[in-house]
Amino acid sequence: MEGVGAGFRKELVSKLLHLHFKDAKTKVSGDALQLMVELLKIFVVAAVRGVRQAQAEDVPLVGVDQLEKVLPQLLLDF
Repeated sequence: MEGVGAGFRKELVSKLLHLHFKDAKTKVSGDALQLMVELLKIFVVAAVRGVRQAQAEDVPLVGVDQLEKVLPQLLLDF
């Protein structure tokens, strides 16, 4: 997997989530926060691989086709 050991700090993800809550009193459980950290990591890996796939195909923009090609790799990594 790319970037082993790399990830998002829970504090950062918590702040990002709270920036978008309408109610400032909204709380996020530890499990929900950990889930968001993992989802962000998967999203970033998919985006990076999609960019690499688009570059390999000499396509200027990442599209659904490129993401569909890298999604099976994510199942093996995570």
